[in-house]
Amino acid sequence: MGLLVDIKKKLKGFTLYIAFETAGEYLGVLGASGCGKSMTLKCIAGVETPDEGQIVLNGKVLFDSKRKINLKPQERNVGYMIQNYALFPHMTVEENIGTGLACSKKEKIQKIGEMIESFHLQGLEKKYPNQLSGGQQQRVALARSIVYKPDVLLLDEPFSALDSHLKDKLQTEILELLNLYKGEVLIVTHDRDEAYRLCKNLVIIDNGRIVMEGNTKDIFLQPGIIAAARLTGCKNISRCEVLSSKNVRAVDWNITFETEEPVPENIKYVGIRAHDFRMINADEAKNEINTVKCDIAKIVEDVFEYNVHLKNGMLYKVKKQEWDNRKDQMNLYLKIPKDDILLLE
Repeated sequence: MGLLVDIKKKLKGFTLYIAFETAGEYLGVLGASGCGKSMTLKCIAGVETPDEGQIVLNGKVLFDSKRKINLKPQERNVGYMIQNYALFPHMTVEENIGTGLACSKKEKIQKIGEMIESFHLQGLEKKYPNQLSGGQQQRVALARSIVYKPDVLLLDEPFSALDSHLKDKLQTEILELLNLYKGEVLIVTHDRDEAYRLCKNLVIIDNGRIVMEGNTKDIFLQPGIIAAARLTGCKNISRCEVLSSKNVRAVDWNITFETEEPVPENIKYVGIRAHDFRMINADEAKNEINTVKCDIAKIVEDVFEYNVHLKNGMLYKVKKQEWDNRKDQMNLYLKIPKDDILLLE
């Protein structure tokens, strides 16, 4: 049981070709804007129709181009929450939640009441969407999506409409609320932090195709290809030349690195995450491998860290206290641990 998606759809500028299966764990769909993430959800929900392929949910065929099957959205039992929540402005909270419920009036009142209580919306039953905060609107939209117990819940950029200072708090709340739901969950996002926090498994889409899939933490640890490295937040990527089984030269930085694992012949790039550098002193640099004396181009201050831009084009992110307490204020030596070097196709 689960969700199987294997579809093609021609879009402006590229063809969407997506194939994956879920196995009960929350699945994140990560990609840049315009890569086909939202279109994938629309095809699953029945809002858009693929050109070919099939979609099967818990053994039920939702779409099959060869067999001419294309169930209407209301026949699919899919919960779908879009980016701006799409609450009906002329309906109250309880009316929005009850939209689409096909049952007796008594049962409908009961189910709405259960959602009101579960999603902590007491006292807001008669309020309209424009009288609610962003977080309240989100809870109403989520309650509406799961009140009729769909077989799969599709969340399209669920936090994009919220102010940044609310996101961390609401992500925790939503995870707790989703414990009330026992079906499949797909979360589309362009935010790597959301994908990492919310989803055990991940597919990465680039230009309409899945370029990487697997356990989320494993992908972040070793993305394997340049597109996945960029989408998971790697700021330092260079073309590389393979020198030997465990040595590569970063062409764009003119630095030679020794690697932990043997270097496959098809490796074309190396990556280093901006937090993975280690500051060392001049004496250590004489005896350590994978070290470089750095010239600083500029330093940009964030709330809790500095972004140290180097003249060779690399970026080093360092906590303020660590940077301010460094002993050698004149020179900067950085070490890159062997197991932190990303080998990328």
